[in-house]
Amino acid sequence: MTGPTTATTGPRRPRVVAHRGNSAVAPQNTLAAFEAAAMAGADSLEIDVRLTADGEVVVIHDDTVDATTNGSGKLADLELREVRLLDAGSWFSPAYAGQRVPTFAEVTDLLRARPGMDLLLEMKGAWSAQEVRRVTEPLREAGLADRTVAQSFWPATVAALRDADPGLRRGLLVTAAGDDLVDRCRELDVVMCNPQGTVLRDDPDVVARLHDAGLAAAVWTLNEPEHWAAAVALGVDEIITDRPDRLAGWLAGRAG
Repeated sequence: MTGPTTATTGPRRPRVVAHRGNSAVAPQNTLAAFEAAAMAGADSLEIDVRLTADGEVVVIHDDTVDATTNGSGKLADLELREVRLLDAGSWFSPAYAGQRVPTFAEVTDLLRARPGMDLLLEMKGAWSAQEVRRVTEPLREAGLADRTVAQSFWPATVAALRDADPGLRRGLLVTAAGDDLVDRCRELDVVMCNPQGTVLRDDPDVVARLHDAGLAAAVWTLNEPEHWAAAVALGVDEIITDRPDRLAGWLAGRAG
């Protein structure tokens, strides 16, 4: 991965991370959104993965299919063949009718064809080390491990990632900081701690504390220029956004 393994202080150009793809212009977590992120010049693609009833890895945010497909019910109750029959694009626009819930294999194929874009992979929910290998092994086989950071809100899932593939870089997602944040990161042996945008507002020193501990910080999910400016001033390493096209242009304008 081309992003930082350790961090330095001071404002710098943060990397642009496309949240669920270029999800402002195409249906989130679909191949169309991922292609749009590549076209927008995103440095990294952020996706969410879950397991189907038959143990297959698919790309979807919610634990149900109701919000982003024409189906209903819990993903964990559906087999892959059922999930692949669903329309994951019409809810966004008729132009995207027929988009499917992607398999993880489709994502690895897309990234292999686009060496300029990395992967920020969010594991949704609790995964065991055995289940995690359904993600880590395909990443290794595709030659994408060095372009990937795998992250989760669930410390047990981050620990499972560590146990399944110690060499794969990991991140911890947080909605609050707390005095023990760096200790938690050290315990899980992560390289990144990725806070919600409100954390930076409420605790503006958090990025400096993470950097002092040798950790990078990717803030989520910022979509407005005033929020981008505040994050840049604090020295974040990556900005996760629904508008990678606009963020890339905004950063280019500042550099110019």
